[in-house]
Amino acid sequence: MNFSEVFKQSNQLCKVSPDGKYLATCVQYRLVVRDFNSLQIVHLYTCLDQVMHMEWSSDSLFILCAMYKRGLVQVWSLEQPDWHCKIDEGSIGLVSSRWSPDGRHVLNTTEFNLRVTVWSLCTKAVSYIKYPKACQKGVDFTADGRYMALAERRECKDYISVFVCDDWHLLRHFESETQDLAGLEWSPNCCVLAVWDNCLEYKILLYSLDGRLLSSYSAYEWSLGIKSVTWSPSSQFLAVGSYDEKVRILNHITWKKITEFEHPTTIINTKAVVFKEVEKRPVVGSEDLSIHQLTVDNSLFSTQSKYEITQLPAQVPVIKPDPDRANPKIGISALAFSADNRFLATKNDNMPQSLWVWDMLRLSLLAVLEQTAPVRCFVWDPHRPRLALCTGNTKVYLWSPAGCVSVNVPVEGSFQVQSLFWHCSGSSLVLLSKEHICLCGASVASFCLQ
Repeated sequence: MNFSEVFKQSNQLCKVSPDGKYLATCVQYRLVVRDFNSLQIVHLYTCLDQVMHMEWSSDSLFILCAMYKRGLVQVWSLEQPDWHCKIDEGSIGLVSSRWSPDGRHVLNTTEFNLRVTVWSLCTKAVSYIKYPKACQKGVDFTADGRYMALAERRECKDYISVFVCDDWHLLRHFESETQDLAGLEWSPNCCVLAVWDNCLEYKILLYSLDGRLLSSYSAYEWSLGIKSVTWSPSSQFLAVGSYDEKVRILNHITWKKITEFEHPTTIINTKAVVFKEVEKRPVVGSEDLSIHQLTVDNSLFSTQSKYEITQLPAQVPVIKPDPDRANPKIGISALAFSADNRFLATKNDNMPQSLWVWDMLRLSLLAVLEQTAPVRCFVWDPHRPRLALCTGNTKVYLWSPAGCVSVNVPVEGSFQVQSLFWHCSGSSLVLLSKEHICLCGASVASFCLQ
């Protein structure tokens, strides 16, 4: 199994360049850029303060580092290491910073969402966009990088502005039929903008590029509503997860519901496979121990695990949410389609140890992965139908239609995987613990291709 050595990182700031050649990590106020294949350091930059956000430009030539506490953004160049750019928002403060799709403009959102400032690296021109709304996802770009949709709040009403990214002129401005807009997202084909209301009202709206309302959907009233939304890569499906523990699938022709996926406490579907993680601590005799192993190597004491297929009907572990607390741990908090549109993975917050996989061809439940600890992160391979997940322990888990596997991360010390993501080629996984990163090579995940 192919694992790299361990490197330091801070605040989970670790990104692979869009072209896949470099790996950038932040360690406090330092930015470290490595060659992804050799992991050798190719550039080392020193920022003015601890970095809170880091992001690659779309062409992999620049890296943005934001220091929110000081209202600063620094931009570094890979082609010209001596060149750098500093953007100071001053007393107005800074709460978020991001690249535009062309990789030559920086968009900064000031404190209290007073405005969005667009800085040009080429001409040094500055543009201002007023009234941005503070919400979960208030800005989104089309996949082709031509347009930006921005949620706005004026006179206690929600509005949406569509800008052309070439020169930032306003293309469309229209009022949104929401009470309190919570987010918006373009379809992958750049034709439709999905807009949804906050959790107090179940409403999702579909707008065309010119601001026409194509459709509106509401599943129920007088209860907590939408919790998560995601498009399928083909733009044919829009999956809407809600607090009633269901996922509703809307189609791209009529924008009506074609099916809904429930997350029952008892699985009786005979076509579904329930994989249960079973842990086993190895038995070690005294003759197997040495001073070196006791002090350095913890592999003898690491808990091993494997998946076993559970007989149906199967009970799914459920945690009862506290009704007296805000943001109850209930409902569908995460949705993700596979790259080929064939599968949908979901997580229900009051079933935190289970990950559900649905077959979008048959519109039915395909598999349930029952872990020994709550699922922290899951992500699909960008090219193949295989799913990686982690639960905050020393293992990484992989699922494909061929089956499941549990892989222990064999590094010195305790490496507890808090999050993970795929390399853009699908050849490697980047694993992140609280303060370190480790790369997992394709040989570990190759079982899915056999």
